[in-house]
Amino acid sequence: MRFAVIQFGGSNCDRDAQYVLSSICGVDTDLVWYKDRLSRQYDAVILPGGFSYGDYLRAGAIAARTPIMQDVIAHARSGRLVLGICNGAQILAETGLVPGVFSINTYPKFICKSVHLRVETTQSPFTSQYRQADVIRIPIAHKEGRYVAPPEVLRDLNEQCRIAFRFCDPAGVSTPESNPNGAMEHVTGVLNPAGNVLAMMPHPERASEPALGSEDGKKVFLSMITYIERAKGVTS
Repeated sequence: MRFAVIQFGGSNCDRDAQYVLSSICGVDTDLVWYKDRLSRQYDAVILPGGFSYGDYLRAGAIAARTPIMQDVIAHARSGRLVLGICNGAQILAETGLVPGVFSINTYPKFICKSVHLRVETTQSPFTSQYRQADVIRIPIAHKEGRYVAPPEVLRDLNEQCRIAFRFCDPAGVSTPESNPNGAMEHVTGVLNPAGNVLAMMPHPERASEPALGSEDGKKVFLSMITYIERAKGVTS
């Protein structure tokens, strides 16, 4: 099993993601500079957080149009896993791999703090290690993280169980006060129709060991690993 973490100019959470995958989860993980393309086959690709190309035009807009993203799109269309975190989620939305957009927060300032999320589905490669309606605590760090989509897209996401996470309070209730960026229907994690691509604004790599104050994010990566092992027929 091997993961790739893509590095763009301005990525700043790439080594964090690699550290969690390799040192905590025990997975061989390559850092792949965007100019080098995907020269080998990977089981999963991570698009990390940061400020690729300074967020010029729109957050993720330039990175989404680099040649390596054609490799990532082909990887996703083959059924293999892609996880976009924060800026990576914005890149996935820009490519159309997930529906909707991540726009400027209702309060148009950069927000960096821990928030609570409710797990909306366990029937995805990214959430199987959680329980339905689990409340988890993971940090956010963004200015353009407000999820926006047309009503028909939101309807499909709900009907097809393609919302992975929603903002909530510690009791698991989604309230205006628990929604830090004004995301529509409190959505902060979206799956593609096939379920093998997840775009999420919170940073699971920043909540993956006790020293960081929460291990709640680690299960995102462990879910991916479990899914790949089962697909390969690996037994423990």
